[in-house]
Amino acid sequence: MSKRCEGRYNQCSRCSKWNRSNQLTTPTALTSHITNMNQTYSYTPGEQAVWQLLFERQMAQLPGKASQDYLDGISATGFRPDRIPDFEQDLNPRLQKLTGWRVCAVEGLIPNRAFFELMANRNFPATTWLRRQDQLEYLPEPDMFHDTFGHVPMLSNQAFCDFLEALSQIALHHIESEETIAMISRLYWYTVEFGLIQEGNHLRIYGGGILSSVGETTYSLFSPEPKRIPYNVETLLRTPYIIDHFQEQYFVIESYEQLYQSVAQVESTLEELLVMNHTSGPECIINNE
Repeated sequence: MSKRCEGRYNQCSRCSKWNRSNQLTTPTALTSHITNMNQTYSYTPGEQAVWQLLFERQMAQLPGKASQDYLDGISATGFRPDRIPDFEQDLNPRLQKLTGWRVCAVEGLIPNRAFFELMANRNFPATTWLRRQDQLEYLPEPDMFHDTFGHVPMLSNQAFCDFLEALSQIALHHIESEETIAMISRLYWYTVEFGLIQEGNHLRIYGGGILSSVGETTYSLFSPEPKRIPYNVETLLRTPYIIDHFQEQYFVIESYEQLYQSVAQVESTLEELLVMNHTSGPECIINNE
């Protein structure tokens, strides 16, 4: 079993799982990280070419691997290979009609509180910077291809959106508890970022971290190395994650309705684990070995 790294990456926002120093931005810095929602961004021809390369590379392999809801979302939200989507002009008008959600532009790292406040109000935070040609395979933090191509199409699914909103509300209720946010981050990681779903007789991908990765797309479904475990709230809350290489286990949901309907169990299980940890000592971590 390879070394686990969660101790340094145990927050849940779009920034903190990549934040190697594990330092949070102070809440007072929020305004410097969230951009004008009505601002239009211009991209160079080189950036448009990188987008097209990444888009076409992933779309060549995702049919038959990605969840049908994700593929439907690509069309419903108007993604194109030859044009980086504008949040306000392209994505938000469509998302508002579909699920009532929006994409909110952020400049970079934001605090956990800001992240969950945005999500609890149906705003998905996404950065506007795009990787360079020499960064196609590795990034130290997520770029807009990961944030938009990986995540935004799933915002066309109402049950998935309702799960995000409800989970964020739970997180805000416990926002001062690092222990609770660490557990919520595991759930977020193994669902929103690296989740698999059973569709008929086939496993499919809905996690944005996989959908935006050319290598992990195939690995997550077909490699004999990782475990593929049925979705279980308590197991997810107690299972650490890694970020420096492909996952050692993936959790499989039966439907997006199952994900949303598990929210009440998430809340009650968190309370139970917190009581257990405070009365019996340090948290018990599941290694799934």
